[in-house]
Amino acid sequence: MMPMHFFFSDQVILLFDFWDVHSAGGMVLSVFIIMLLTVLYEGIKVGKAKLIRHSHLAVAPSISQENLREGISLNSEVGSTTSSLKKRLSWHLAETFLHVVQVFLGYLVMLAVMTYNTWIFLGVIVGSAIGYFLAYPLLCLR
Repeated sequence: MMPMHFFFSDQVILLFDFWDVHSAGGMVLSVFIIMLLTVLYEGIKVGKAKLIRHSHLAVAPSISQENLREGISLNSEVGSTTSSLKKRLSWHLAETFLHVVQVFLGYLVMLAVMTYNTWIFLGVIVGSAIGYFLAYPLLCLR
């Protein structure tokens, strides 16, 4: 039975039966992999935020007030509306894919922490800090 408190050990089963750690070297490698998963999680969070920002800028309303004042024909308005819907759908599909990957990674990291191994927990904390440090400045870039 697993302990229900944090403990320091170099032996743990992480996420799957085949990820059975029995040595200090295996623990170091496992912590490194968990750190990378956490950095990737933070990067995907930022990527999704940037994608949402760009999608809102790229998918502008297809019928502007100036087009209506200039008397653009109804057929061209319908064509541009259909094109705009296709753009919105493609952006939304990309956002949905990133969301699913983010949720998947988030649950993997959460389950790794739920082993209550302190080394794994510290790997998640350090990976989150590194991921935030590397990824969030990218939000300010265009």
